[in-house]
Amino acid sequence: MNTAWAKRVLETALLCATQPLSPAALRGLFDEQIDASALRAVLEELQRDWSDRGIELREVAAGWRFQSRADMQAYLQRLNPERPPRYSRAVQETLAIIAHRQPVTRGDIEDIRGVSVNTQILRQLEERGWIETIGHREGPGRPLLYATTRQFLDDLGLSSLAELEAPPVPTTDPQQIDLLAAAADEGASLRSAEAPSLPSAES
Repeated sequence: MNTAWAKRVLETALLCATQPLSPAALRGLFDEQIDASALRAVLEELQRDWSDRGIELREVAAGWRFQSRADMQAYLQRLNPERPPRYSRAVQETLAIIAHRQPVTRGDIEDIRGVSVNTQILRQLEERGWIETIGHREGPGRPLLYATTRQFLDDLGLSSLAELEAPPVPTTDPQQIDLLAAAADEGASLRSAEAPSLPSAES
């Protein structure tokens, strides 16, 4: 397959997509006539083509997408100066614990934080699409197990949990929580700037 043509097809599809495109979806563009290794090679070449621009091609958990670079956010925010809502310390701590200790129960979170967890906090994170229930822990009451979602990784611009920075002990260290929350907010801003034209990342 002609590499230049393949790059043109992939570039067009990714720029027009409103969500990350999985490798399977990208291979489907060529009627499966390109294997996984050849597809990655073309995508990585396309990444290099965009390496000196304000837009970058990134691989995240859900697949591949174009997004604005972090150093462009200060300028893009002038187009839409309204800031996204800030999350309370309780929400940030809960998210940090789930991200680094998953899967965890509500009781696990309460043991680490030392205070009870308001149901609204978990609901807020679920509504944002950052956490989900993945089952029950065997034991009295069979409590729900919580874990982060693919959307959470996408919003942080990560392809896997292995890319999360290892937290200091305890997980509720304020600096680590602030970094995680800031990364999530920045990732959400990048995602909110995504578009077919020029996509971009409480108690």
